[in-house]
Amino acid sequence: MLVLVSYDIKDDKTRTRLALKLLDFGPRVQYSVFEADVSDKEFIKLKQMLGKVKLAENDSVRLYQLCQTCFGKIKIWGKGEATKDKDIYIV
Repeated sequence: MLVLVSYDIKDDKTRTRLALKLLDFGPRVQYSVFEADVSDKEFIKLKQMLGKVKLAENDSVRLYQLCQTCFGKIKIWGKGEATKDKDIYIV
């Protein structure tokens, strides 16, 4: 499933740690936005990880789950493409 994670975190250390952890799930598509094509098991791990982030009073992290229909309706202006698993060929 395709998920989108966005955040607004003031503390540099917390923000950097979160960004580095999010790279384990998918690419950064904007400064504070990541896309990830994850399995159900990975989705659970992602939610658990996000739930452990220590947020200040005005900080926020958002997780959006996008269905296949929604994925087909993504519009991008400028550079980039929607994240999807690459085909893997084992020879």
